[in-house]
Amino acid sequence: MRRRDFIKVVAGSASFWPLAAHAQQGERMRLIGVLMGWPESDARGRSYLAAFRSALAKLGWMEGNNIRIELRWSAADPNRMKMFAKELVDLRPDAIFSQTTPATSALARETRTIPIVFVLVSDPIGSGFTTSLARPSGNITGFTRNDPAIGGKWMELLKEIAPRTTRVALVSNPATGPQLQFYMPSIKATASSIAVEVSVAPVHAKEEIEGVIAAQAQSGGGLIVMPDAANVTNRDLIIALAARYRVPTIFNDPIYAELGGLIAYGTDFPELFRQAAEYIDRVLKGAKPGELPIQQPTKYELVINHKTANALGLTIPESVLSLADKVIEQ
Repeated sequence: MRRRDFIKVVAGSASFWPLAAHAQQGERMRLIGVLMGWPESDARGRSYLAAFRSALAKLGWMEGNNIRIELRWSAADPNRMKMFAKELVDLRPDAIFSQTTPATSALARETRTIPIVFVLVSDPIGSGFTTSLARPSGNITGFTRNDPAIGGKWMELLKEIAPRTTRVALVSNPATGPQLQFYMPSIKATASSIAVEVSVAPVHAKEEIEGVIAAQAQSGGGLIVMPDAANVTNRDLIIALAARYRVPTIFNDPIYAELGGLIAYGTDFPELFRQAAEYIDRVLKGAKPGELPIQQPTKYELVINHKTANALGLTIPESVLSLADKVIEQ
């Protein structure tokens, strides 16, 4: 290239730079509120949120450039959820991303106009967020955490891996796990078919957990740890007590088994967070929640901790091992 032509190219490029900068400066900064139902100390929750942020970035939404995120961690505390929900709504964000049923409920009480995209909600219809999954009727849409039939699968897997179990208690905090009834029909139906007695073990505070697990140990029973923000907050304690009292326990999130729990069967959470980012993207581009159907998960993971099974004196059937996505040996 001749020097004269090169100078023209550079000059032309230079004249374009201010225009490009002006266009970026003229773009309105969008505000996204985020209300997490789990504690900030939960590494898994932080990694899921990182997946959400990464997905937004891939869609062209860069923090500090064209979006700002206001983040709140409620740590499964209903009072904190209520306070943070009001804080976020008062900021008048363009959209709000919520995690868990209680967090979404807190936001729903504060606004019926700001678009809300949720994840890890079990029963959006039963929770009053909408009247239809296919056509959300208000300002709320998102991604459910489970199909109700998974409750029966938890019961079935627990019985297969611990065949002597005749009593199973469902661990849930009534304040943060109101979706318990969503799973109950499938749990009871399966329990009846395999001669297992089902009971509900409400846990209102951390201090009550040991009593529930000890009672199951005395009766030779097992546990299903239900989807519940409080159970996530007390995850390590539940895993440790189940091991100490030698109580066969099934969990709803694969991370429990990776941390020492016996067996876990549940949704691929990172994928839900990435999908939620896609819905936020569509909302920021003008879509209404009613145009975005509430979606149920299509991918579940079964994780078995062989080391924990050995410690409990349990032999995992080959029929169960063959279904596992991951078996932890050490």
